[in-house]
Amino acid sequence: MSTGDSRAGWLYGIGAYGFWGIVPLYFHAVRLVPAEELLAQRIAWSTLMLAVILCLTGGWPALRHCLATARIRNTLLLTTVLIAANWYCYIWSVTHNRVMESSLGYFIAPLVNTGLGVFVLRERLRLGQMLALSLAISGVIVLTVSTWQFPWVALVLAVSFSLYGLLRKTVAADALTGLATESLLLFPVALGYCVWLQFQGTAAFAHVDRVTDVLLMAGSVVTVLPLYCFAQAARRLRLTTLGFLQYVSPTGQFLLSIVIFHEPFTREKMLGFVFIWVALGVYSVDAVWSYRERLASRERQRSEESGETGAAVSPVSDAPGSPSVRPPVADAPGSP
Repeated sequence: MSTGDSRAGWLYGIGAYGFWGIVPLYFHAVRLVPAEELLAQRIAWSTLMLAVILCLTGGWPALRHCLATARIRNTLLLTTVLIAANWYCYIWSVTHNRVMESSLGYFIAPLVNTGLGVFVLRERLRLGQMLALSLAISGVIVLTVSTWQFPWVALVLAVSFSLYGLLRKTVAADALTGLATESLLLFPVALGYCVWLQFQGTAAFAHVDRVTDVLLMAGSVVTVLPLYCFAQAARRLRLTTLGFLQYVSPTGQFLLSIVIFHEPFTREKMLGFVFIWVALGVYSVDAVWSYRERLASRERQRSEESGETGAAVSPVSDAPGSPSVRPPVADAPGSP
């Protein structure tokens, strides 16, 4: 893999995160459908679409391996619960005019990742990370005190997204296989709920209009298409680049909340967001600085070893085999 970024990688990356940035438009279009049915329909149609893709790509053996291996299966059961909670909370936020708060959740998700590294993995924070976390916590406090409304939507989205990413990094399954396994695990519940709604006569699908039916089926495309773009981008871009591109999604959601959905953006909210944005700036600068320092350290180590052994030194790459020199990046399947 090249150490640089390809043009196709940029297009796929912008396509993935850009698509996630405008996803609120889709859920707003079907806002009259209850969030519970929206989630169930999304899972059901996504599972069918993923099954077709697995047939075309020969991915069923990998999925069966995930289900047959106890450790992988149990971990994916946990990620399944987390992704369902994340999707439901996100759908609820859009259909209840809380898009700005949902964007806040995905802005602070990288900082929550850092916090999890401290409390779960017992990692030590660098000075820049400590400053970023302090600013982010200050921003949440400012938003809570100034608006007298605890930003629970943002925190649920950020925590569920970060926990999901933390667990998915421990599973030996690619993004598509992992999502297909999770969807398959959710499918019986989702399908059963859809059938129950039909028997109760309260279902929106097949009872409102053809446009609504098509939009509900299109939930599969909304789920799978950006994931495909992300997978292609991840193969072609450095993770430092992906780390910055991940801010495209919440930025798009934030702009939609103001320009399209006309959610109020008061001075108090602006102050809270400023804290978060400054925290992200500090976090990003620290991540790039640390990344470059580790690359330089590995280069020096290889040079010293080469001087001692006389062996040829290959250039350090940003390949998947070098996770220790990368800054963190969001795990895409947990995105909206």
